[in-house]
Amino acid sequence: MKDGIVIPDPLAIIQYFYRQDTPLRRLLIAHSEQVRDKALAIGTGCGAGPDPRMVAAGAMLHDIGIGRCHAPAICCEGDADYIAHGVIGGAMLREYGAARGMDLEVYARICERHTGSGITAAEVIRQRLPIPRRDYLPETPAEKLICLADKFFSKSGDRREKSLDRIRSSLAKFGPEAVDRFDALCIEFSLIQPPSVR
Repeated sequence: MKDGIVIPDPLAIIQYFYRQDTPLRRLLIAHSEQVRDKALAIGTGCGAGPDPRMVAAGAMLHDIGIGRCHAPAICCEGDADYIAHGVIGGAMLREYGAARGMDLEVYARICERHTGSGITAAEVIRQRLPIPRRDYLPETPAEKLICLADKFFSKSGDRREKSLDRIRSSLAKFGPEAVDRFDALCIEFSLIQPPSVR
């Protein structure tokens, strides 16, 4: 624990929820490791930031809810809509932590706020998303860092790191606000220059 924040063993938590060695568990771990490594690399280039151990744990846990969603292309055979995996993962971590006297709220928030470049309550309503109507925007440095790092990797296809242009193109289908938020994260973490500097 550092500054009151628990640093859990993410693989133990994954093992609890994904008990069998299945293609889904292997995919979850492999993707989460990609996101972890990217988040740590971006964070290292930005000077003082959130505790790297907390970032590493959060990145490993950000997609914990996917197994309860329906996305057969990536081995997810649950019932919920895939867009809900962050909200589901947040609930799973809160329940897991509460049963063990661990405060995992920081990680639950990372789960909830990493989808896309964040989601606003207005977008939930406008797009009729099957999640509670509220903002799911990354707010803390760790939430922002993991949200950003996650955009570079997909759990389907070749799973290679995406270019900034490819990420923007995939976010554009959710509207210009999603792209603008992504660019703002890139600027905040010095991946691109602000428009006035370019």
